Formats: sequence, C-alpha cells, structure tokens
Amino acid sequence: MKRGNKSARWLLAVGACLFVAGCGYTTRPGLATNLRTVYVKPFMNKIDFTQLTSTDGRFPLYRHRMEVDLTNEVISRYQFTGLLRPSPADKADCRLEGELIEFRKDPLRYNSSQQVEEWRLNLVVNLKFYDQTAKDESGSPMLLWDEQHFTGDTTYFALGANARSETAALNSTITDLARRIVERSVENW
Repeated sequence: MKRGNKSARWLLAVGACLFVAGCGYTTRPGLATNLRTVYVKPFMNKIDFTQLTSTDGRFPLYRHRMEVDLTNEVISRYQFTGLLRPSPADKADCRLEGELIEFRKDPLRYNSSQQVEEWRLNLVVNLKFYDQTAKDESGSPMLLWDEQHFTGDTTYFALGANARSETAALNSTITDLARRIVERSVENW
C-alpha cells in the first residue's frame, strides 16, 4: 500500500471520530429539567432622575413607566421562546427579579457641523434568578444567579437618510435587553 493512501485513510478515520464526537453543541436549553414556569416580578425603577443628562446638556428622553414596558417585554419574550412559561408567583418553578438602575444616551458620531449623527442608548439592570422548587439554608428559594449591571443597548441615527426617532430606538433597547435577559435565564449557570 502506498504511503499517501495510509495518510489519507488515517486522516479520514480521525475526521470521522471527531465528527462522531461532535463539538458539544446542543439545541437543548441549559435549564434544569424541573424548571418549566417562571414568575417575572415587576421590575423596580431605581434610576436617579436628577442625575440624567446627556453630553449635549439637554435632559435625555425618559419614558415614564419604562420598568413596566421592560417587564411586559420580558414576559412576551418568555412566551415567544417557550422555554419557560410565564406563571403566577405561587405556581412558578423559578422567579426573575430585576431593578432598572441606569439609562444612558451617549453620542457615537458627529457630522461636520458638530451635530450628533448617531447615538447609543443603554438600559442597565440588576437581576436575580431563583429556583423556587429548591430552598437554601434559611428556607428561602435558592438563588441560581445574580447579575449586576446587565445591559441592553441600541444605536440609532438622529440625522440623515437612516434617521429614526429616539422613542423607536428606546423600544429597540427594551427589546434587546429583554432578549438578553431571557437568554441569560435559560443558558447554563
């Protein structure tokens, strides 16, 4: 047998073994099998409104009841993914708690007239995720994870052909944050 054929067969065998072994990727969520329902406790708003300013000195857009919109979007995202079904607090297997702590609007790009062309909006939350089916030493639901300064963001153009409103951008930011929260809650802890 020729040397080239042996090498080719060896490479083919190694490749087949690697293919069979796979890379560890799975389409299953990282959730414990006993967690099927989630209670989303309404988000608390801890933003200090007196500290909100933007770099241009104006008060940035702040939508009243943004924490309610975020809570509703997180619940909608759970319903959309179907990995955890929203449930009342007393019937849920797990619980998500969060507080809205920061809203930022930062300039990204200026035009030749020194007007801001592109902005970035950030919403920052602190999160806690509990397994209500398991108890810790004190008898409270077991804390599975705690995330501080968890952020959702979006960028948008304020000027030009691709311009959109700050309200539309804020809606996108809330949607992005809700998506990230739900992804975080179903991945491996």
